[in-house]
Amino acid sequence: MAFADALCNQYWVMRHGESLANRQKLIVSQPQNGLQDYGLSARGQSQVETSVRQAHALSEDTVIVCSDFLRTRQTAERAAVLLGTRTPVQTDVLLRERDFGALELGSTDHYRAVWALDVDDPSHACWDVEPIMAVVARLQTLLLALEARYAGRQLLLVSHGDILQILQTVMTGVSPSAHRSVPHLGTAEIRRMPVEDV
Repeated sequence: MAFADALCNQYWVMRHGESLANRQKLIVSQPQNGLQDYGLSARGQSQVETSVRQAHALSEDTVIVCSDFLRTRQTAERAAVLLGTRTPVQTDVLLRERDFGALELGSTDHYRAVWALDVDDPSHACWDVEPIMAVVARLQTLLLALEARYAGRQLLLVSHGDILQILQTVMTGVSPSAHRSVPHLGTAEIRRMPVEDV
């Protein structure tokens, strides 16, 4: 059974808009770098505006929960203004970027090597990267906490690329090691969860 089958709330996800780290092709996955720096680029801000204005299913009643990194907070806060949400944006460390360990502040080209290892071993921690199964555990904890807090609500989770890839596997019952095979979210893209036919 897919995790989504037991959820009583509606979930939408949104990847943050283009960030300064995206523009510089840098891995920024740790709090000491991501909490106060590497926020949205001008293009990222525009992407958020466009995406939220096209998300007609979201409304002022939407509850927004985001990673506490600067790029996701800026995305969530702008989305909240555009939607006129009644509930203040909430941050949750469980939605933080996957920790890429020793690869921090290195080139995003290193992602491919990590993802290749993920396929064979979702518990690997090469380069001190956070294992997929650790991400799965925190996302399950998050969903259970939100389900305990809300009922029949529409929630928008604003997070990071890898996190949202892995969340799709959690919700649909796909093996977490196949997270790169599920539909990828572009910067500032909003998507209803769970995705059908992944």
